[in-house]
Amino acid sequence: MPLEALIFDVDGTLAETEELHRRAFNETFAEEGLDWHWSQDDYRRLLQTTGGKERIAHHMRNLGLAPDAIDIAALHKAKTDGYVRLMSDGGLDLRPGIAALITEAKDAGLTVAIATTTSRPNVDALCHACFGAPADSIFPVIACGDEVAAKKPAPDVYELALKRLDIAPENALAFEDSSNGLRSADAAGMACIVTPSINTGGDDFTGAECVVPDVTHLGGIEALAPLLPTPQTV
Repeated sequence: MPLEALIFDVDGTLAETEELHRRAFNETFAEEGLDWHWSQDDYRRLLQTTGGKERIAHHMRNLGLAPDAIDIAALHKAKTDGYVRLMSDGGLDLRPGIAALITEAKDAGLTVAIATTTSRPNVDALCHACFGAPADSIFPVIACGDEVAAKKPAPDVYELALKRLDIAPENALAFEDSSNGLRSADAAGMACIVTPSINTGGDDFTGAECVVPDVTHLGGIEALAPLLPTPQTV
């Protein structure tokens, strides 16, 4: 089976963004008069819940607050605006080997895509900060969490990316940093390469095609095709 596309998660996979997200959450909480502060340990636990609005809702449940006690959507939008502002200040780099792998993939005729639980403004901000270009000029196909019914570990966002790519799951490789992302890709029928981030090193990556510190350890595009599933004979 030919390798046709590489599909990347964003936060933790393309770049170590989670600390910037945590800072944006905490600054937004303070601006909104909330006495919440998420420590690094708090946020590491909250990352087991995918999606920013879902993390806020989870935190509210832990505090015993009613679901409608706070306008979660408005709070999350304020946080996203803050994150974009922080991103524009610079200081964020792609993880080792990501830029080279994307360039090599395109030169080999592969399509690169995104399947993420984060929102489109966050994807756009990262691409402007790290690539100096609009997101859709780098990734022709982008599928985000707000476009699907269920976020990772559900397969929905990968299935949406595959639909837009118009390819079978057996012809694409997923790149993830977390167990929730791995489970999402696996549920969509895709092989997955995991590069753990600073917050996910303790996750269970059973079922990954390989787990490496970063993509520089993969050996380039030619080493990726053998990671695709072996066709089943009938």
